[in-house]
Amino acid sequence: MDITVDAVLAMAPDDASVKAARGLASPGRWQVLGCDEAAAWGLCQGSGAKPYQVRVDLSGPTCACSCPSRKIPCKHALALLLLMAQRREAFAGGDRPDWVKEWLEGRRQRAEKKEESGTKKKSASPASAKKEAARLERMRSGLEELERWMNDQVRQGLSTLSGHYEEWNRLAARMVDAQAPGLAARLREMASLVDRGEAWPAVVLGRMGELQLLAEAFFRRERLSSAEWADVRSALGYLPDKDSVLGGDDRAHDVWSVIGVSVAEEDRLWRRRVWLYGRTSGRMALILDFSHGVRAFEPAFLPGDAVRMTLAFYPGASPLRAVVADAPVSETVSEPLPRFTLSEALADMARRVAANPWQRLLPLFFGGARLIRRNEAWLLRVEEGGTLPLILDDGEAWKLLARGGGRPLVVCGEWDGNALLPVGAFPQTEA
Repeated sequence: MDITVDAVLAMAPDDASVKAARGLASPGRWQVLGCDEAAAWGLCQGSGAKPYQVRVDLSGPTCACSCPSRKIPCKHALALLLLMAQRREAFAGGDRPDWVKEWLEGRRQRAEKKEESGTKKKSASPASAKKEAARLERMRSGLEELERWMNDQVRQGLSTLSGHYEEWNRLAARMVDAQAPGLAARLREMASLVDRGEAWPAVVLGRMGELQLLAEAFFRRERLSSAEWADVRSALGYLPDKDSVLGGDDRAHDVWSVIGVSVAEEDRLWRRRVWLYGRTSGRMALILDFSHGVRAFEPAFLPGDAVRMTLAFYPGASPLRAVVADAPVSETVSEPLPRFTLSEALADMARRVAANPWQRLLPLFFGGARLIRRNEAWLLRVEEGGTLPLILDDGEAWKLLARGGGRPLVVCGEWDGNALLPVGAFPQTEA
């Protein structure tokens, strides 16, 4: 990257860092300034007894500083780069200090280890390819059996499924054998819809259509993009491991507002969904955690929190699920949450469904909502008109009413296709 003022400012994590860096971008604020063809370094006196050691690998550039700030890059590194862009003559040449040499050597060694690890993976590729081919063949066989079964049910009429829950369990077990646990989970969910309400055959038929689309996508996978194929694999339960996600290219460093949290338990397995909104990027993200036996999740996230961290996103055509890539740092933000309308939130959901029709559950994040009760049911009425049905018992509804204090709410909820489960709600501030 060319070291220009605009390029340096584009690296800044926030406006406060830019303001602080400009104040330090003067040679008189530095005890030492040095550079060569590969690196730049400096000693900047801070509030402590020892000056901060600031280092920049110019190939990135990649920055490091001994100050306690968790911002990347910190104000000292930004100031050093601004000086490089504006006052290059202030930097002395000569030998690198030991603390710069050690840092660069450590980076070199880590890069070599990463390259070596990649080489090992490539050398093991024939065995990996054979294993992959075997799994894909098992999936193909399982999907073909699922297609035949669904065609039989449609010919016979879905009403014949009423009361025959053991058939769903048998088919789900077959999908597990086919190494497609995602299909097994979807079939068990469909089984729970049978005999639920008068319109259950239509609901089940719609879910079967999703599975038919998934099977067609699998059979024509050679024509899919890498992102679309990642979505198909994920729907089948064939997820990449965490290390692979952390090593991917889709990363976002931001201040993330926690806009919703939901926790549920089934068969002693606790599941937590944390919904996040990036203050700068405007991205939505989902952190999905599991805990067996006890409800214990780290780090802790509560609705209303603001956390600076880097997220690595799972690959896909409309990436949403992510993992935390570094240590979260609590932040204080003064700006209110954005006020999306329900129409804007629904349009965003429609784009996600179009990109990945198998992604569940999807978030709705919008403002201008008021809780109302009609015919013994709780609904959200929005300013632009219309209502949304809610999955909400009376106890939680009264708490939600109290939280609003008579004002409209900014709401984050999980939409299941029929109703919204509120997982975060905040009083709406005036624009």
